[in-house]
Amino acid sequence: MNISANGIAFIKNEEQFRSKPYLDSVGVPTIGYGSTVYENGKDVTLKDAPITEKRATELLIHKLSTRYLPAVNKGLKVAVNQNQFDALASFIYNVGPGGTDSTLFKKINYGIKDRATIEYWFGVWCKGTVNCKKVVLPGLVARRKREANLFLK
Repeated sequence: MNISANGIAFIKNEEQFRSKPYLDSVGVPTIGYGSTVYENGKDVTLKDAPITEKRATELLIHKLSTRYLPAVNKGLKVAVNQNQFDALASFIYNVGPGGTDSTLFKKINYGIKDRATIEYWFGVWCKGTVNCKKVVLPGLVARRKREANLFLK
């Protein structure tokens, strides 16, 4: 399955375009729509030149197509609708391919897709490591609620 235009727009809205490199909520150099690495494998640094929105979209599409969407497709063992796929693509784009081993994916693969289960297991993924400690990040709490709502549409 592939991400829809709505799914790409959803991720763009969640990540928010930034032309200049910045440190994300856990201190990783990032640019564009949440890109931490370029196509050539080079890490983003705070000294990198600004990029255009078009370039940021190219990085987003490249990351999705080469790393994150294949992980979602491999991790899913059951059919899902487009909104469900888009929500899971956003989730994996944010947490990384290892998220396909999560209880969230396990519940979905068992066919458990009720509101309470989906909201709970998306919501579990709301922490980041800051100063070597796992802390709840309000931005992630809100994002997981939006992802769960998209999944449940």
